[in-house]
Amino acid sequence: MDPNEVEFLGEKQLVTIIPSFTFNQIHLISGSIGPFRAGLPTQVPIWLAVNLKQQQKCRIVGQEWMDAKLLIDVKDEEKTSKFFTKMPSDHYMDETLMLLGVAPEDIPQAEEIRTIVKDLWDIRMSKLRTSVDAFMKSDSAFAKLDHLTPMEINCIRPSLPHALDQRDRIQTCGSRPRDSQDTQRS
Repeated sequence: MDPNEVEFLGEKQLVTIIPSFTFNQIHLISGSIGPFRAGLPTQVPIWLAVNLKQQQKCRIVGQEWMDAKLLIDVKDEEKTSKFFTKMPSDHYMDETLMLLGVAPEDIPQAEEIRTIVKDLWDIRMSKLRTSVDAFMKSDSAFAKLDHLTPMEINCIRPSLPHALDQRDRIQTCGSRPRDSQDTQRS
């Protein structure tokens, strides 16, 4: 899966909007959305919220977890824990980028939230690199990492299989008996 596919999955998350129009329910393959009543909140997938916002047909209400105080607490917990902590959303990075990219004026403390989420991402990626490094140096055949989000998994996925193959080749070469190595060179 590439980052675009992960973002596509994140776009399916629901967000509350306040439409500036009235319209009946929309029936989609994934389910029905609406009805839309001007001034009354309704939940829609992020992809639709972004589209309506770009057309200036709604105001986006920030996700419940998009609160600076809550995110600071999550960031502090992530810093102090040696394990990965549960994120407020499995698509916290995607949602933040999409919603703040199109509607920063609708979400209170948008710039502060953007900074905290970026810091949180950096902390988690550093912890992930450290975990992968420790795993590669060990002789383990598997590792368990809880609470990683799809985008975080996607960031490490391309390089991990290649690194494991290289480690196995090195271990295989190092474990062969000396005289079998000499006969193979002949």
